[in-house]
Amino acid sequence: MKENLPIPPEVRELHTRLTQGGFEAYLVGGCVRDLLLGHEPKDWDITTNATPEEIQKLFAETFYENKFGTVGVVTNSEDPRTKVVEITPYREEGKYSNVRHPDEIRWAKTLSDDLRRRDFTVNALAYEPKSGTLVDEHGGREDIKRRSITAVGNPDERFKEDALRMLRAVRLAAELDFTIEAKTAQAVASDAPLLEKISRERVRDEFVRIIESPRPMHAIFLSQKLGLLKNIVPELEEGIGVAQNQAHAYDVFEHSVRALQHAADKGWPLRVRLAALLHDIGKPSVRRWSDEKNDWTFHGHEVIGARMAKKIMGDLRMPSETADMVVALVRWHMFFSDPEKVTLSAVRRTIRNVGQENIKDLLSLRICDRIGTGRPKEQPFRLRKYMSMVDEALRDPISVSMLEIDGTKLIELGEVPGPRIGWILHALLEEVLDDPKKNTDEYLARRAKELSKLPEKELRKLGEAGKERKEGEDEAEIQELRKKHHVS
Repeated sequence: MKENLPIPPEVRELHTRLTQGGFEAYLVGGCVRDLLLGHEPKDWDITTNATPEEIQKLFAETFYENKFGTVGVVTNSEDPRTKVVEITPYREEGKYSNVRHPDEIRWAKTLSDDLRRRDFTVNALAYEPKSGTLVDEHGGREDIKRRSITAVGNPDERFKEDALRMLRAVRLAAELDFTIEAKTAQAVASDAPLLEKISRERVRDEFVRIIESPRPMHAIFLSQKLGLLKNIVPELEEGIGVAQNQAHAYDVFEHSVRALQHAADKGWPLRVRLAALLHDIGKPSVRRWSDEKNDWTFHGHEVIGARMAKKIMGDLRMPSETADMVVALVRWHMFFSDPEKVTLSAVRRTIRNVGQENIKDLLSLRICDRIGTGRPKEQPFRLRKYMSMVDEALRDPISVSMLEIDGTKLIELGEVPGPRIGWILHALLEEVLDDPKKNTDEYLARRAKELSKLPEKELRKLGEAGKERKEGEDEAEIQELRKKHHVS
């Protein structure tokens, strides 16, 4: 089968170097699939009958730091997609005894041996650029036309070799807008419990790619239907069938997934997408019927949800920076939902709580939440008002570093170096958050002298008032919720 596929010159040069060295060489896997789809590949892979040592002898700058035989070849390209091209010997794999990786890897003699071990037919395609020959021994070209994810050979065997392939099938379906072929889907549903044997880091990586795909809603629904979701974020399934108040058209689960999809439609970053998916994770545990309102209530779900989100982020081994931002967004996502709470003073405190760098993300999350209800988008005038207030509040002091006084000045005023300086600065910040006009050298110096005369116990109480107030409010809400749930 002949194809004329566009190959970057850097990749062609590597292929030519291999063939001139007397070796077979083919582009293989996802890059071939993407070219046939008319997509631009994110990376390029070559397979060959050369060994890693023979590959390295052909190229000036290489690295080889893995047990799979993959040699990274550094090119002169300025494009990050072709700066490093991976070249791997034909491989065949021994027995899998742990549903994670083969017990041994052997260099194969033929391209056919290598293609036979691959996961899905759309990834078992090889292309020889010089002749334009497309090697398709497992029907991958036809599956691309059918937009189908189909396992190579027996799907049950493929998934028992590496259970992560089941999640990869869902991810590919989301990225490519494909469906999963019936027998392959049946095998996923049957083997889904095996996913718990996979390291959380590998699960996280596939899950993140799903969340960052153009169609995460489809993937989450599919993961739940096939039984995979309970081994990724099982807490999400608790929202299935949990009806909400009259403002919502969907149950908690579908609302959350629709909120995620809106974040994807807008191209918003991973932290916003994760927060959109998890923002109502606490709702099922706090839902109560109100005879007074004749409706369901979810008091404190953002507090419970933040704690659950922290646990989920930890379980998935998310980087701490991402985890902290997601937890903060979940904790404060209700702020912009109540117009009466949105005062400038409250906005300043919210900016301090979520971080200056995250406040715009909190507004984005508010939009996702609104869209996920099935209602029209946020009223433009209200959204403009919120954005204006945020911009205004960002000009005001929201952290100790923005005060017109610092520790050095306090020492000059006679304060002794130590924790008292921090307490004084935070006590001053609390006053300035309420009234930014107090952020002057004159006022802060005068007030600092007054505070420095206080006993240590009283000063510490003032200095930690903001932190203690937030923690106290959270703890009070949790205690109230425990009373409702009749738990200690």
